[in-house]
Amino acid sequence: MSPDAKLTAFSTIVVREVRRFTRIWPQTLLPPAVTMTLYFVIFGNLIGSRIGQMDGQDYMAFIVPGLIMMSVITSSYANVVSSFFSMKFQRSIEELLVSPVPNYIILAGYVAGGMARGLGVGLIVTILSLGFTNLTLHHPGATILTVALTSMLFSLGGFINAMLATKFDDISIVPTFVLTPLTYLGGVFYSIQLLPDFWRAISMANPILYMVNAFRYGILGISDVNVGVSLSMIVLFIVILIVLCLRMLARGRGIRH
Repeated sequence: MSPDAKLTAFSTIVVREVRRFTRIWPQTLLPPAVTMTLYFVIFGNLIGSRIGQMDGQDYMAFIVPGLIMMSVITSSYANVVSSFFSMKFQRSIEELLVSPVPNYIILAGYVAGGMARGLGVGLIVTILSLGFTNLTLHHPGATILTVALTSMLFSLGGFINAMLATKFDDISIVPTFVLTPLTYLGGVFYSIQLLPDFWRAISMANPILYMVNAFRYGILGISDVNVGVSLSMIVLFIVILIVLCLRMLARGRGIRH
């Protein structure tokens, strides 16, 4: 397959994915915006005014990076898992599998589509947050790199979930019982420095903690964990998931039977 043909295949998948979630924007873009606005009002304005400051920052400013990251994680994951599983369910994935398109192009196209939705929702939430607090990027490079890598990571996770899922109920298990608890316990609403030593050590095993803190470092310049370690862990997870996704595609795991 020529480079031009690969580029055409990749762009076709990406454009289809972007059109899919923009066409149904009341279901894909609006709900996260409404949910995060409620978080800003309830946790930021109402509860935050009683809490005061967290790590030397106004509480509203402290939670904004975590809420943005939460929206990016859930949207990136949801886009890929729902889209790819729908292709499996409708059996239209067979047309893609019998084509000469390499597996890595298929994977890259779906991941790029998930990142487009995740980063788009993150941008919307960021704009909304400006109505509640002032944000100043202390480290723009770290901010952009962290949010892009995190979106890529959870797009890959959504792809794996979609390949393993056998019914629609399966695509909601991971977001409900894994992503949501890990996100809430990932330092979005509090600094882990407030926790006792035992629970602080337990929290260090939560991968989302590193993503939230790296993103908070980029925006506010503060972090509970080493930023270099955080970015290294995200990259490591991405490499592992890419290898796993390609192996599953090569074997036809969940899509050839």
